[in-house]
Amino acid sequence: MRFKDKTVIVTGAAGGIGGAISARFAAEGAEVVATDMNGDGAEATVAQIHANGGRARALTSDISTAEGCWAIIENIIATEGRIDVLCNNAGINRRGNLLSLTPDDWRLSFAVNLDAMFHLCQAVLPHMIAAGGGVIVNTSSQWGLHPAPDHIAYNVTKAAVASFTQNLARDYAPDNIRVNAVCPGEIHTSMLEAGVKRSGRTIADLDKLVPFGRIGKPEEVAALVAFLASDEAAFMCGSLVEITGAQAVA
Repeated sequence: MRFKDKTVIVTGAAGGIGGAISARFAAEGAEVVATDMNGDGAEATVAQIHANGGRARALTSDISTAEGCWAIIENIIATEGRIDVLCNNAGINRRGNLLSLTPDDWRLSFAVNLDAMFHLCQAVLPHMIAAGGGVIVNTSSQWGLHPAPDHIAYNVTKAAVASFTQNLARDYAPDNIRVNAVCPGEIHTSMLEAGVKRSGRTIADLDKLVPFGRIGKPEEVAALVAFLASDEAAFMCGSLVEITGAQAVA
């Protein structure tokens, strides 16, 4: 119960990793606000949390816009009165090399993967500072540190998330605000399955690329996020933590 009586925001909560993060925080006593543009998906995540005895509510918002981001923070402050942990987990993957991408692919990748963090953090930081501290955990990627081929928009935005995390941590550590990022490798989600199907490969093919013998599980990423958000990681600030099963570059 490391998060008893704490309010936690999880963006991208309808997805595999976001759903697992939401469930983990709820299982440890948090009041979870599960946000996603996919309202039905966020409600499904919340329903599962309630079925397991946890506390959560869904909040539908489009974080590709500044207004959508600020609306999330304003809603939670008005309702819960506090924000202890912000998990910037939402992300999209527009696959392809530079010549295969459209300007909209590029623009939307930055809007969701990076600009949303800017707006959400700018909105939440004054509340955390006033409260005497808080925690922000961002989802970067292994590919933000070691770029894979034909994913330039995703790789570049996730590299920017890594830099954003370290800059934010350096600036706001004096305010007792810890900022870290997880950098997952291949994780078994529905988004991954869809990509694998398009490529003609299988999950078993991906498993063979990982020295550990298999790709990761959303629950394993969620466990790392919860650790970074907890008091057990009290001196971790500005860290980029890879969770890859020792895989280098896919």
